[in-house]
Amino acid sequence: MAERVRVMLTENEVNARIKAIGEQISRDYEGRQVHLVCVLKGGSFFMCELAKNITVPVSLDFMSVSSYGGDTKSSGVVKIVKDLDDPLKDKDVIVVEDIVDSGRTLSYLLELLGQRGPKSLRLCTLLDKPDRRVVDVKVDYTGFEIPDEFVVGYGLDYDQRYRNLPYIGVVEFDEN
Repeated sequence: MAERVRVMLTENEVNARIKAIGEQISRDYEGRQVHLVCVLKGGSFFMCELAKNITVPVSLDFMSVSSYGGDTKSSGVVKIVKDLDDPLKDKDVIVVEDIVDSGRTLSYLLELLGQRGPKSLRLCTLLDKPDRRVVDVKVDYTGFEIPDEFVVGYGLDYDQRYRNLPYIGVVEFDEN
């Protein structure tokens, strides 16, 4: 089965929205430092571009979690694959994610990080699929609300491909 990628959000649309989010975060955290926590792997593209558009001091950290194991559906059990390098105590923390889907993993992750004593804890996502939500998660900064389609690009992948696309696309499969 062959696949192709249809453009959903152009590179210019994505870049303009990331710039706007960076400006909003800069206003919200004026006079403070913000600590961005990237959820790997998909969030890395978004976080790097976002950080370049934030004018207040920024520090970065990365973590990797898994709730899928070898399956295509979330098991609901979250495993920390790579934990943070730095403590969160008394920091203004923004978790940066590529996409919020069911909310299961992020709900767990936000609860876990909240127990580490940050001064504040917010969530920023490039893409939000509210139609897929099964656990309520408050998203503080959203790039785009999108329909329930399988998207790639800007860090999102299909079988480890398409992460490097500079736009958000929808994977479509040919039945031929």
